[in-house]
Amino acid sequence: MCPHDPACPAAEAPDREAARTLACHPEQGWSLLCNGVVLFDDTGELLPSGTVIAPHRPVVGAA
Repeated sequence: MCPHDPACPAAEAPDREAARTLACHPEQGWSLLCNGVVLFDDTGELLPSGTVIAPHRPVVGAA
């Protein structure tokens, strides 16, 4: 389904966030990737299957 060469990673792949952006709405906090994943600014994701991936920001240690 992906027209890119090489093809974007599938929505189920661990590197799914590497897919190209089709639509970007920073004012609303989300982007639609070529593989159908909706990527949110807080690093959460919504997969095409309806599966929700919780935000996974890196944890910064206390100084």
